[in-house]
Amino acid sequence: MKVLVIWKALVSEVYHKRFEELARLKDVELVLIVPTEWQNTRLEKRYCKEYKIIPKKVILSGSNHFHWHPGLAKVVRQIRPDIIHIEEEHYSLVTHQAIRLAKRYSAKCLFVSLQNIYKVYPFPFSWIERYNLENADYAVAASEEIRDVLVRKGFSKDRLSVVPYGVDHLIYCRTEMPELRSKLRLDNYTIGFIGRLVNEKGVMDLLEAVSNLKRKVNLLFVGDGELRNKIMIEGKRLCISEQIRIVDVIPSSQVPEYLNCMDCLVLPSRTTKKWKEQFGRVLIEAMACEVPVIGSDSGEIPNVIGDSGLVFREGDVNDLASKLKLLINNIDMRVELARKGRQRVLNNFTQEKVAKETYKIYQKMMC
Repeated sequence: MKVLVIWKALVSEVYHKRFEELARLKDVELVLIVPTEWQNTRLEKRYCKEYKIIPKKVILSGSNHFHWHPGLAKVVRQIRPDIIHIEEEHYSLVTHQAIRLAKRYSAKCLFVSLQNIYKVYPFPFSWIERYNLENADYAVAASEEIRDVLVRKGFSKDRLSVVPYGVDHLIYCRTEMPELRSKLRLDNYTIGFIGRLVNEKGVMDLLEAVSNLKRKVNLLFVGDGELRNKIMIEGKRLCISEQIRIVDVIPSSQVPEYLNCMDCLVLPSRTTKKWKEQFGRVLIEAMACEVPVIGSDSGEIPNVIGDSGLVFREGDVNDLASKLKLLINNIDMRVELARKGRQRVLNNFTQEKVAKETYKIYQKMMC
């Protein structure tokens, strides 16, 4: 079967592993449409022997649900795929573009959703959503909660599967990084965060919780966002500014290196009216690296962590501080959670497992 994949995240090399695994299956021929750049990231991978990569400029690059691909019709007409696999939401313009082309050229089409809150969208998104839900052949949800939202929207359970995210466990693994730790001046127990520095990610809660520890630790933020300057200002007020390190957005290939500089990773997300944590991919990346994780109970986080990490009540700074103290003061717990986290990834979140589940969906679509 010939499959055309469209996904903006493929601008980063780390997201190609699943499709490398898919392409190794004997009857799958993959073609990937990838953006030449997305937001501030330039295309990191232009060639792969397992499949064909077609770099394309994206109109409105960086706009999650408004962007679209000029010249996509020509590509579809030339390739004539059996399946168009679009990793975008059911209310996105580019999903609408892909489904219309699938119908025009007699291909099947599936979309992937991360929307775990039931929302009623204004026009034109309401019209786009209705068309996509009525005309898509299949849908993939990253969690049971997302599946329930799609069913409530009227999408058939028979054409819907739950497939979580995966991680390349060969790249994301335990590796000592003494030189990078020294460069970052991480000479104490290091608490880490990787992601957007915005309110809904709970970064200010993490800052306050660390100030409550009353002991010397390092706090490493990797990412960028509107709270970057506020973190340093608040850190100074809390008298912990000397403990804070902020590293701007890094290439995806370097994420394992920075994770391996951390003694624990915290994802302190906060639910809002319009958003709650949809998965928390950085959790499985850290777990694969045998870095103990602490997460809030926002959205999918507790289900991703399972019994392989610690969960605190979102927005409860004292609860987060107590979980940090528990981990810092208990080396046996750290060792055990590191082992269990890695095993949980191997059991549930490898790219090989995700590829096999995706292949089953392709087979079902072609029946």
